[in-house]
Amino acid sequence: MVVFLMLGVGCAARAQQAVPDSPAVLRNVAAEFSASPAAGANSFEPAAGLSPAAGFAALPVSLALPVSLALPGNAAPEASPSPAPDPKFIYGGRDDFRWQLAIGADWLRFRSSVFNASAVGVNASVTYFTNEWFGIEGSASTGFAPEIFQKEHVKLVVYGGGPKIAWRERKWEPWMHLIVGGSHEQPQTAGNSRNSYAIEAGGGADYRFNPRFSGRLEGDWVRTGFFSQSQNNFQLMGGVVFHF
Repeated sequence: MVVFLMLGVGCAARAQQAVPDSPAVLRNVAAEFSASPAAGANSFEPAAGLSPAAGFAALPVSLALPVSLALPGNAAPEASPSPAPDPKFIYGGRDDFRWQLAIGADWLRFRSSVFNASAVGVNASVTYFTNEWFGIEGSASTGFAPEIFQKEHVKLVVYGGGPKIAWRERKWEPWMHLIVGGSHEQPQTAGNSRNSYAIEAGGGADYRFNPRFSGRLEGDWVRTGFFSQSQNNFQLMGGVVFHF
């Protein structure tokens, strides 16, 4: 690059020489040049009057080279790679899972004019969320109580489905639901059916331990219609929730 720079400076100096103004001289330039000994000279040989400009010879060659080539040991540090983004959940608007499977232990306090019972059993539910706050839930609860009526065990089943509304935050997820369905009880009583309608209304809260696992607490009012009457019952549930 220094050699090319020197050639450029020399060409610029020669171009500044005076040029004859006569048109005749301009017309005879080619003929005189062809007859002169310079026509057969090596065009790559530097002219005698070509000399580097003052100060260029003292410049170090490394100034004309990139820093990374001139100083291999002092190469520019590479940019550190940006951290990978956190994995997201699989959901539409909120990046969360659509399905929930909950299972846990429940306690159902059944009160009627025929008998009262405190039944303990298992509660399970499945919920599908159509958007970030509204879901459709199906649930079933079982309860077993001590013996009554000549060694007859009390057995209760409540099942149904309905809407669920949840406030799906990062850790806490409070929610409420309404379940409409049926129920079944045992023992059989004279003149009464063991089946009835059931309406379950209440809510609870889930605490998210990780993207796929939560803990749940739930409380519900359960209304049934056994023995041609209406019963207002209460249910508590504690369990776990799987997200998928």
